[in-house]
Amino acid sequence: MSVARSRDRVQHTVIFSQYPQYSCSTSGSSFNAIYNYYKTRELPSEMKWSIIDRWATHPLLIKTFAERIKQELAQFPKEKRDDVIILFSAHSLPLQVVNRGDSYPAEVGATVALVMQELNYCNPYSLVWQSKVGPTAWLGPFTDEALKGYVKQGKKNFILVPIAFVNEHIETLHELDIEYCHELAQELGIETIRRAAAPNDHPIFIDALADIVDSHLKSKQSINPKFLTRCPHCVNLSCDASKNWYAKICKS
Repeated sequence: MSVARSRDRVQHTVIFSQYPQYSCSTSGSSFNAIYNYYKTRELPSEMKWSIIDRWATHPLLIKTFAERIKQELAQFPKEKRDDVIILFSAHSLPLQVVNRGDSYPAEVGATVALVMQELNYCNPYSLVWQSKVGPTAWLGPFTDEALKGYVKQGKKNFILVPIAFVNEHIETLHELDIEYCHELAQELGIETIRRAAAPNDHPIFIDALADIVDSHLKSKQSINPKFLTRCPHCVNLSCDASKNWYAKICKS
């Protein structure tokens, strides 16, 4: 983690989360890590702080996902294209986190809704969840189980869209590409399944990142009130201390 130091003479630090949809388990833990670093260190003096904590509905992010999906739809025969099911796959959360009030499922859903609006609702679609670990209950339906269910319904063509990831990593390159698009597809007898690329270095996505920062710097809001609001059933005292700390440094 790169941190601001007094000798660097930084005038303004923008903490820009690269998770479009906020979750206490992802963005929140990263922000807490920054707080934990600085709580035993002196803050650089005369430096402004501000935060970009979520951007799930940014128009250019939406356009990026839509373009990625269009690229994959074009690979299907024209006569089958309209029947392709678009499965938006996001990293799941334990239900205890969801029930605590984590905003992540709603924010992922907002992204999906806007992407399909951008695509003029061209295909059937569903939001599904991946990467469950451990024995506790997690948010579903799970991506692999959804594929099994749709195949039982007679569906044969799919596109998987990693809607909560902005670049490629093990959960796209292995879990989606190998476990689902290759191994599971063969097991189920799926006719065609493709996987939309993550935003990565798509030019529209790069424009999105630039616009998010530019708009933030031009705004008068240094911190989102939603970021400072704990989940209704939060019991994490470190989270409370972290948010109080951010409220202080972003208004100083």
